[in-house]
Amino acid sequence: MPRMPKEPEAFGEEVAKILRRNFPGREVELAGPMDLVLNNKHLGLENLYRMVMCDPDRGVEIVENYLERLVESDTVGSTPLPLSIAKPRIMPRIQPESIFNHLDREQVAHIPFVNGTVIVFVLDMPNSTVSITVEQVLRWGLQPEDLDEIARENLARYTPDLDIQLVDSTEGGRAAIVAAQDGYDAARLLLGSLHERLAPELDGDFYVATPARDMFLAMSYAPNEFVDRLYKRIQLDFKRLPYPITNSLFVVTRDGVAGTAEAA
Repeated sequence: MPRMPKEPEAFGEEVAKILRRNFPGREVELAGPMDLVLNNKHLGLENLYRMVMCDPDRGVEIVENYLERLVESDTVGSTPLPLSIAKPRIMPRIQPESIFNHLDREQVAHIPFVNGTVIVFVLDMPNSTVSITVEQVLRWGLQPEDLDEIARENLARYTPDLDIQLVDSTEGGRAAIVAAQDGYDAARLLLGSLHERLAPELDGDFYVATPARDMFLAMSYAPNEFVDRLYKRIQLDFKRLPYPITNSLFVVTRDGVAGTAEAA
């Protein structure tokens, strides 16, 4: 199978070509090397590019699957759902504030978080996720804070018996890894039971890293050599993985989650 081009401009052109071939009824144009316009909506290709670069042998397959889910979610998103049907499907995701460089802040349902991030909300559908807009929230008669409460409760029920891998380091520190790979690994930072679950394993309050959507790494405060080594790895993951969130650490205490970026 032919590979996707590595050069960003050629990559964007190939994505547009695949989109026109597989979905001939869609209006497609390139507004920039990594900026695709689909039916008058801008679509950044940076995350798709990172996905392909992580597994170049499956590049065309990854692009085709991504575009199929994108078109499906766009179709679903255009059909308003009553709250009774949507409520059990509302889930949270942590995103960098930089998403508003390409999206209208006033149209995206969200609440502020720490470390330069926000919590956004999606409808978890069988084969895709659909972003929830402010218009939809108002139609349901809710506020973003109501959505946050619903989403966190759904997240807690989503995987009540969360599989956590504990790793002891040679320096003496300990890490806890969540790798469900279901699109909500990083979002599990929002679990109300997180401190209660991990504090006994990590000797009290702890750090959490979410460099990308599908990464969750909790670590003990000490020793410094251990924290520094993992922190360097987090910087690399933040630069290379799709759906990057933040390269800063979160501090998880009994009282809640704080951001090390703000403290610095």
